[in-house]
Amino acid sequence: MRLTLRVWRQRNAAADGALSTYEIDGISPDMSFLEMLDTLNEELILSGDDPVAFDHDCREGICGACSLVINGAAHGPERTTTCQLHMRSFRDGDTIDIEPWRAAAFPVVKDLVVDRSAFDRIIQAGGYITAPTGAAPEAHATPVPKPDADSAFEHAECIGCGACVAACPNGAAMLFTSAKVNHLNVLPQGAPERGTRVLDMVARMDEEGFGGCTLAGECATACPKGIPLFSITAMNREFLRAARKGR
Repeated sequence: MRLTLRVWRQRNAAADGALSTYEIDGISPDMSFLEMLDTLNEELILSGDDPVAFDHDCREGICGACSLVINGAAHGPERTTTCQLHMRSFRDGDTIDIEPWRAAAFPVVKDLVVDRSAFDRIIQAGGYITAPTGAAPEAHATPVPKPDADSAFEHAECIGCGACVAACPNGAAMLFTSAKVNHLNVLPQGAPERGTRVLDMVARMDEEGFGGCTLAGECATACPKGIPLFSITAMNREFLRAARKGR
């Protein structure tokens, strides 16, 4: 495959950025999108140019680090992570625009890499449970109804990639925050911090500068793990309940 790549290049958050155009040939349809970028970088290094900075880790679709906007869509044309997107999703001769997540709370580090530590600070605000030290408890010591367990597992699938923020027209982080809140709030182990968790995590989300949610639904559409939109409404109910009780 021969492709034209228009890649966002930006030295740092304070610098101006722009799309740079590169021609690349010999791309196999079986390559992953990141392998294609590796090939581009090999050519740039051999020619003495600065390689394109992009983030990745596991390349197995479970860590969420490989966050790119591809042709205007978070993670590209398939509902998967960028590392699991393959070049067979494109055609020979295509022009592909590659950009970083665009959100005020995700400043550009360099090129396609953004700082998503705002997510870490939301987790630190309440994404934990009170647990005694010592050996792990027996698995069946605390009964959990199957619907609650299923709901917890569904929300725990969130990998914190930030596609929901990148896809949202407001740059909101409600889907991410609601997944982390609901994951713990539906379980008995999360009950001690149930009220403070949702109030503190939502407050921290607002402090980080994410936009407001208008339930546009783009977040759930872009989520590679399929976190449902009703996760947000469930968190809103938790928030109102905690606010009325004063934590």
